[in-house]
This record gives sequence, C-alpha cells and structure tokens, in this order.
Amino acid sequence: MALTVAQGFDTFLTRLVPLETQRSAAASHRSSVETSLRNALDVQLFREAGSFSHGTGVRGHCDVDLLVSLKDKPGTSGTALDRVKGALSKSFPHTTVRISRPAVVVEFSAGAETWEVIPGYRKNDKDPALYDIPGVGGVEWMESAPLEHLSYVNDVNKEAAIAGGAKKLARLAKAWKYYNNVPMSSFYLEMRAAQYLSGDKSFVPVCDVCFLFEHLAKISLGPMNDPKGVTTRFYACSTTAKAEDALSKVNTAATRARKALDAYRADKPAEAFSYLNLLFGGQFPAR
Repeated sequence: MALTVAQGFDTFLTRLVPLETQRSAAASHRSSVETSLRNALDVQLFREAGSFSHGTGVRGHCDVDLLVSLKDKPGTSGTALDRVKGALSKSFPHTTVRISRPAVVVEFSAGAETWEVIPGYRKNDKDPALYDIPGVGGVEWMESAPLEHLSYVNDVNKEAAIAGGAKKLARLAKAWKYYNNVPMSSFYLEMRAAQYLSGDKSFVPVCDVCFLFEHLAKISLGPMNDPKGVTTRFYACSTTAKAEDALSKVNTAATRARKALDAYRADKPAEAFSYLNLLFGGQFPAR
C-alpha cells in the first residue's frame, strides 16, 4: 500500500533520528575534546548546546555544539578562536580542525561527526548564563545564552496544539540543509522553526515546511531578534558569500515546498512525493 504524504513525513522523521552508535561515538569524542581543552586552557565549564543532545539532530550528520566557558577574555575574538584551535589541533593532529565563526570546527570520521567548539566568556557574575562569543559578519563579539535558547525551543515544543512539532520542524529544516549543502546556521534554523510554530494551532509537516521556507525567503534570511530578549540578534550565515548561496537555496526550497503542498491539496500524492524528494535532496521516502 502506497504511503500517504503524512505517512511519508512520519517515516522520514523516524529515519532522521541519530542512531545509538552515533550517540556513543559523540560521548567518546566529547571526553577527548574536553580533556584537550582543559589541558591547554583555563576552563570554567562546558555546556553542550547543540541539536544532537537537544532532540533535533539528523542521522549521519552529527553536529555537536559545545560552548567552553573560559577565563581571561582576550582583546579580540580571533585570538580566542586561535587559542581553541591550537589546543584541538595539537590533540588531534590527523583530524581537520578549522575556524568557522563563531566556532572552531573539528571534523571527526571524515566530517561525518562535526564538533563546533565555541569559546565563551561570562558577561558578569549576576547572569552566569550570558556569554560573549566570537561574532560573525564583521562583529567582534556577540552575546549568547544557550540555556535560555534551549528552554525557548522546549517551551514552544511543549505547546499542546503542536505536540512536539517545533523540534520536528527544526529537524526537517536541518535535514534540508544537510542534504542540499546549505551553508547556514543550524541554530538559526532551529530558532526560526520554533518561532514560526509558537502559538500555532496545529502542526502539519507538508504545510509548515512550506510556510517556514516561504517565510525565510520573504525575510531574505534576515537576522532574528532574540525571542527571549536576553541577547542580541542571530544571523543565518557567517559571511556574505554564504548568505547569498543560502538564500538562493531557500528560494528554491520555497518553490518546491509550495508545489508539494499544492499537489497534496489537489489530491495528487505522487506529485507531492516527487517535489518533496527534490526538496530534501533525494532523501524523502519513496511512495
């Protein structure tokens, strides 16, 4: 029996959940990364703030965001990144370690497991959850409050009307990013997905995927104000070139998602599946 569009999304979302083997490998690498940094730098604590531990990670694309809280903030964010990169390069000489603001990226398993290590410096003792981290787009430093932002996504996800839809939509957006090689921030996509669904009356993947991409295209991937009101704005991309590439792919995604939704509403499931497969880089389940 052929899948319905709703069943196709259910199957797809199940396939996107990381395997236990990925979780085990990530736990092992976290220990190695933390040891490397503690041996070289004055570390206060670590906060894992990425999608992998937050329930929005994608199988085969294990991106783990680790904020390392450091003492003695240097004069420039470039120096902070160089220090972290130097420590990790020394510990993992046969692994690609590169700077991609605001993080130092460590590519384990030939890039199948990517760690983004972000140096952070507490803004003040009164608010220990607020950090200065390296900026993007020519900004030297920007503020980050990872626990506040995780709680925002969790709160939206718990809204009864959408029943876990915020994290599902974020996972779908990230799958699109990975399967189409889109050079943009997973964090930005997650926050935009949660913001879009906040207060909504339902979660219907074929509809909400379309509406999210159309919204992102309409605003041209503009910076996002912090919905918690704690930090400054979030940016989709770290450079102008990446932003241009990402926006072009968002526009294509919006067009394909709209065609999939129109076919779904016209009771043409085969056509809807065809456009959804194009949207997700050939990875959407076959009907």
